[in-house]
Order: sequence, then C-alpha cells, then structure tokens
Amino acid sequence: MDENTAVRYRCFESVHSKRFSVQSADFYRLPLNEQQAANLARQFVELFIEQEPSNRGGEHSTLEEAIATHDRAFL
Repeated sequence: MDENTAVRYRCFESVHSKRFSVQSADFYRLPLNEQQAANLARQFVELFIEQEPSNRGGEHSTLEEAIATHDRAFL
C-alpha cells in the first residue's frame, strides 16, 4: 500500500463470546472520492443487515488475528 492509501477495517467484538471478527476492509486514496466513501458506508450497512459479521469471516480471539485472517482471504 502506498502512502496515499489508507485502509479501514470494519471490526466487531461479540458481546457474548468476547471474540473478534472483520466484516470488511475499506480502502481510501487521496484525493478522497466522496462518492466512493458514500458507497463504502452504504455497503457496510447492507453487509451488516445481510449476514452476521462472524459468519462472514469467523470469530477470533484477538483483533490482530481477525484482521490477518481477513487479509489472507481477501487481499
């Protein structure tokens, strides 16, 4: 990733299991594209309504493990 790119992971901690999952990762580049940012926000809500985050990528004991698993699957 270059210096003009940032990633925001959409992470959750289960209140019941105290384990972590990553629903998605959003990539932003400069200059910021406002339409892309709006689309990513909409996608976040749609994915959350469609499927439990833990069902998408599993649950993990640490946030770091959840992010690493997500990166292996999707990057």
